[in-house]
Amino acid sequence: MNFSPLSTISPIDGRYHNSTKELSDFFSEAALIKFRVYVEVEYFISLCELPLPQLKKFDKSKFEVLRSVYLNFTEADARAVKEIEKTTNHDVKAVEYFIKDKFNETGLNEFKEFIHFGLTSQDINNTAIPHSFKLSVQSSYLPALNELLDHLKARVSEWSDIPMLAHTHGQPASPTLLGKELQVFVERIETQVEQLKSIPFSAKFGGATGNFNAHHVAYPDIDWTDFANKFVNDRLKLNRSQYTTQIEHYDNFAAHCDALKRINSILIDLNRDIWSYISMNYFKQQIKAGEVGSSAMPHKVNPIDFENSEGNLGLANAVFEHLAAKLPVSRLQRDLTDSTVLRNIGVPVAHTLIAIKSTLRGFKKLLLNEASIQADLESNWAVVAEAIQTILRREAYPNPYEALKDLTRTNQQINKDTIAEFVDKLDISDEVKQELKAISPSNYTGIQAVIHVS
Repeated sequence: MNFSPLSTISPIDGRYHNSTKELSDFFSEAALIKFRVYVEVEYFISLCELPLPQLKKFDKSKFEVLRSVYLNFTEADARAVKEIEKTTNHDVKAVEYFIKDKFNETGLNEFKEFIHFGLTSQDINNTAIPHSFKLSVQSSYLPALNELLDHLKARVSEWSDIPMLAHTHGQPASPTLLGKELQVFVERIETQVEQLKSIPFSAKFGGATGNFNAHHVAYPDIDWTDFANKFVNDRLKLNRSQYTTQIEHYDNFAAHCDALKRINSILIDLNRDIWSYISMNYFKQQIKAGEVGSSAMPHKVNPIDFENSEGNLGLANAVFEHLAAKLPVSRLQRDLTDSTVLRNIGVPVAHTLIAIKSTLRGFKKLLLNEASIQADLESNWAVVAEAIQTILRREAYPNPYEALKDLTRTNQQINKDTIAEFVDKLDISDEVKQELKAISPSNYTGIQAVIHVS
C-alpha cells in the first residue's frame, strides 16, 4: 500500500495530517537526517577555520558548495542515506558516508576524513535534535499558541463587562465577570511561556566521553573547549553543556518537556471550563450546514473541539512526562535507551499542536448566550449574602454572618424581594439599607470591571 494519511498507524499522520504536516520539517526521519548533515557540514567548515595543517589548502570558496548539501537537501538524498544505512546499520555513520560521497563528487576527497573528525554519533544527534526542537518551538508551536492567546484576549475585551455567576465546588458563588475569568487563563499561559523561553536549548559536543580525547591526542595545542563553545553557541545557536558523558544529560530538555506539559495542563483546565459553560447553556455553538452532532440524536451540537483538545493534551502530557523522567537517566557514561525515546519528541509536540488548533476552532464557534447567563444570576440572589454580611460587619451589626446563614440556608427561594424584606427588618440606618438594596447578582462583581489586555 502506498503511503497516505489513510494508511498510517498514527492519527498524527493520518486523521490529523493537515494539522500536523508542518512538523515534518522538524521531526520526520528525513528532517533528522538533514539536520545531521547540517551539523556535520558546519563542523567541517569550523575545522577549516582552525590552524590545522591538513586543512590549510582547503579552498574556502567551496564552503557554499558544502552548505548546499543541506540547504538543497531532498527526499532523494534522504533515501540515499537510508540506503547506505542498510549496510552500515548505523544511522549517523550513514550520514558521514553520504557526505564523503559528496566530497568525492566535487573533487574534495582528500579532505573527507575530516568529516566527523574525532566525534561520536551523539555529538551529531545531541546537536541536531535540540536544533530541530528549537526550530519547531519557534516556528510552529509558539505561533499556534500565540494565535490562541490573541483570540482569548479579544474575547476578554469583548466580554469584559459580562457579569456571570461563579461556581465554587460546583455551587453558585460570588458573581464574577466572564472576561476576567478568561483573563485568568491568559495570564497563566503567558507566565508559563516566559518560563519556557528562559530554558536554554542545551547540546552536547565533546567526543566519545565528553573529554575531547580524540581531538586532544591528534592536536594537543588546540583549545578544543573554546572551539566547541564557539561552534555550538555561536554557529548552531544552542547552549553547550560544559561537562557531559558521551550523551547530553537532557536536564534542560526535560525542563522544556515539563514547561510544555504545564501549559498543556492549563489548556486542559480551559477546555473543561468552556465545556462546562456550554453544558450550562452560557454558550451556544455555531451550526455548520451539513454537520452532524450525533449519529442518533439529531438535535445535538456537541462541544467536540474542546473534547478533542483535552484528549490530545492528555496524550501529549503522558509522552512529555515520560521524556522528562527517562532522558536524564543513563547508565554510567552511556546507554542506548535515550536514542529510541528521543525519536518520539515530535509525537507530544504534534498532539499539542492538534489540541491548540482544536481549542481555537472551538472558541471561534462560541456564541454568547447572555440571556441564560443573566437568568442564572437572577435565580441565585443568595450569592449577595456575602456582600450584605460584609457591610453589616463594617457597621458593627451583631452576628451578621449567622443572620445571613439563617436566611439563605432555608428551603425558600431567595430573590430580590426576599433580600429586600430581610434588609428592611435590620436595625440599621436607612442609608445603609439603600446601600444593601442596591446590591444585585449582576453588579456584585468586584473591581475587575476594567481589564487591560496587553
